[in-house]
Amino acid sequence: MDQVRIIEIKEGVFEQNNQKAQELRDSLKQEKVFLLNLMSAPGSGKTTTLVQTIKGLQDEMKIGIMEADIDSDVDARTIQQTGARVVQLHTGGMCHLDAEMTRQGIDALGREDLDLIVLENVGNLVCPAEFDTGSTKNAMILSVPEGDDKPLKYPLMFAVADVVLVNKMDVAEHFDFDLERFKDNVRLRNPEAIILPISARTGEGMEPWLDWLRQQIERQQ
Repeated sequence: MDQVRIIEIKEGVFEQNNQKAQELRDSLKQEKVFLLNLMSAPGSGKTTTLVQTIKGLQDEMKIGIMEADIDSDVDARTIQQTGARVVQLHTGGMCHLDAEMTRQGIDALGREDLDLIVLENVGNLVCPAEFDTGSTKNAMILSVPEGDDKPLKYPLMFAVADVVLVNKMDVAEHFDFDLERFKDNVRLRNPEAIILPISARTGEGMEPWLDWLRQQIERQQ
């Protein structure tokens, strides 16, 4: 009996995506456009954080936003109210964006006159971390109610994040959340990650986050 041929589909998919991601990253670098991939679980305050980020930076630079979701345009409408250029990306049921989907979104958004493009990825702590979108940097948001043990449960998400925003610090006293324990858990997965406590609702801690973004974007110029 002939031996059954086995093809490692997942490995091939990742290899192709990684190549496309690097090509996109290289082209954005040449055009001096900074692409931020923003990830989190649903309900972490991702869109609220993004609105406050836009308000803090829009007088200094030109910003475009790609809102990724399985369906609806709720978040895009929210972002539109800030005056930032925005497109809504529907993933057709997929729980993440890959490099080709990101490229299509950027083409629809237009990149020629933008300094910063933010991809608000699909709300999920698993799939988005697995696929390189071609971003310059990855940021993720963990909200206080989610618990300080999430880096232990979703290690890849924290491993790929360049910066981790700990949101909803204004309600931390109402939850069993230990910030120092959380930092220790993150560092088990990613010793290089920058951890910034914030409250998108009150504005607490937003300036260090904006400063980090400014510095990263300046390096791209």
